[in-house]
Amino acid sequence: MYYIYMAMFAIFCSNSINILAGVNGIEVSQSIVIAILILINDILYLTTPYRHPAEDSHLFSVYLLLPFLGVSLALLYYNWYPAKVFVGDTYCYFAGMVFAIDGILGHFSKTLWLLFLPQIFNFVYSSPQLFHLIPCPRHRLPRFNARTGLMEPSRVRFERPLRGPLPQLLRLLHALRLIDITIDEKSGEVLDSTNFTLINLWLVWWGPLREYVLVVQLTAFQFAVGLVGLLVRHRLALLVFSVDNRYRS
Repeated sequence: MYYIYMAMFAIFCSNSINILAGVNGIEVSQSIVIAILILINDILYLTTPYRHPAEDSHLFSVYLLLPFLGVSLALLYYNWYPAKVFVGDTYCYFAGMVFAIDGILGHFSKTLWLLFLPQIFNFVYSSPQLFHLIPCPRHRLPRFNARTGLMEPSRVRFERPLRGPLPQLLRLLHALRLIDITIDEKSGEVLDSTNFTLINLWLVWWGPLREYVLVVQLTAFQFAVGLVGLLVRHRLALLVFSVDNRYRS
């Protein structure tokens, strides 16, 4: 069962970076933040007042992530808006596999899930389109408005009327401000909706934004959620376990 888990973990890590993409710098920025958060987690184990049993695993993690962080920072310099380099699938899959290998061989894959919470949310949120319950265009990146210079949420138009409970579900999500839909005034049919990605959702919540502002805000969100994840791992974990790397219940 653990082999199956490792395979699924590696597939998720690679694809989760790839589907949270579409604007200059977002793929590299989220990878840099995750790498920094993992290094913080490593440091918490390596700076204990005693030699922690997992010290070698976290030294391995440091040795793996420092070069990755260095090349990613250099890449971000050229990938930042306005980008001179396009990362494509190559970097996304590479970054995801680095994290998967780090979490599996470092024996902290459960902690890594806490640092991937935005990516997990993005996958779950994207599921209606990924599994084609809702029409899914090839690219769901936000739309650039040349007149205002701002990024706006992209939309998917429903060529055929939606069947079953889908119209009611979309209306509910619209009421909860999880998507934005357009309804035909005469027929009452749902004509289109924003695409189901975290980037588009962010633009639904905060309105049109400059591209670099959008990336900065999402990167800050990733870092804040990751810090909460580390707090859960190293403080609230004592509600379940009797001993942690620094604290004892």
